[in-house]
Order: sequence, then C-alpha cells, then structure tokens
Amino acid sequence: MAEQNNGGVDATTLPPNTIRTAGALAAFEGAVGVIGAIVLIVRAMSGADQKVVNGYATAVWLIILAGAVLAAGIALWRGKRWGRAIVMLAQLLLLPVAWYVISSHQALYGIPLGLVAALALGCLFAPASSRWMAEGYDLGDED
Repeated sequence: MAEQNNGGVDATTLPPNTIRTAGALAAFEGAVGVIGAIVLIVRAMSGADQKVVNGYATAVWLIILAGAVLAAGIALWRGKRWGRAIVMLAQLLLLPVAWYVISSHQALYGIPLGLVAALALGCLFAPASSRWMAEGYDLGDED
C-alpha cells in the first residue's frame, strides 16, 4: 500500500510493455499539444487576427491539458501508476474528437488520431496492464 501512495516503483513490479507503450503514446500526444500551444502563442504575438480565436486563451487551455497528458505519459513510461487515469480519460475524450475530425472531411488527421487513441486504450486495458495496476492495490492478507 505504501508503494501506491507514494507512487514509487518496486523493482519486482516493473511496468509491462503495454503500460510503457501507452505512456509513450500519451507523452507523444501531450508533446504535440504543447507544441500546438507554442504555435498559437507565436501566432498571437506576431499579430494574427484574434477576432475568431483567442490564441492566448486557447494556448493556456492547451498547455494545461496537454501538459497533464504529457506528464501522465511520462509517469506511465517510468512505471508510476497515477498516470493511468489521466491517460485513459484523455484517450476516451480523443475518440469522439477523432470521429468529429473524420466526419468533417479531414480523415488525414482524424484517422491517425483515432488509431493512436484506440491503441493507447487497448494497451491500458490489456490483461498485463490490468494485473500490473492491480498489484498496486494488493493489501495482502489483512484481516
């Protein structure tokens, strides 16, 4: 139980490859989001029209969300269990976004996004991932 509370990694419970893959995919998604936020800030600073989209506000929102996904992805890659919930929620939110992008005739962007989100979810729900996650809650024989 102490391992779960402090987020530490016990040498005997290293994360399976499925968890590390999900972490890598989420870290990639988060990094793309942070880069997108930087692009929005640069555009806003260079005088892009702010009537349609406020680049600064969108960038702040994107940095918060993408930064959390990036941190959670890195945490999963390193074997920290706390990142799983954030990564899972992000993937569940990205699936409808991918569907919207595909239905907006932008399949070139929507299909890869949907595939990455589905792959990350598949990795998170794989039997090895579930067993690894459950090990963090194993309290032993406490009566």
